[in-house]
Amino acid sequence: MTPEQFAELKTNDALRKRLAKLMALQCFRNTKLEDFHAGTFPSSQSGDYSDVKIVSPFGEITWAQHSRMSDDEMKLLMIDVVNHCYRFISELFQVACGEATVDALMQRDPIAKWYDPD
Repeated sequence: MTPEQFAELKTNDALRKRLAKLMALQCFRNTKLEDFHAGTFPSSQSGDYSDVKIVSPFGEITWAQHSRMSDDEMKLLMIDVVNHCYRFISELFQVACGEATVDALMQRDPIAKWYDPD
């Protein structure tokens, strides 16, 4: 990234929003999060999931009370996300790669269908 591009990032809100969405895509999507998201999600006749229960050897757990991720899964996710963030930042600050990334973001929003950050 050039000093001019860095200055543009400091002043251009639309560019920062595009960069934030790109970072979310590259650092959170296609990580362990996708593995945890895979599988069957329960249906609910009531719509609020009060009719969904988890059956365990120690009794039933209501959908609202159960944890969706174990401590071990959370640890794996955070390690994976930190590694993705590190790679993203490293590439962004490499001259050629960073320049190309910022130039592309200035031209268009590569993830226009996603909501812009607040």
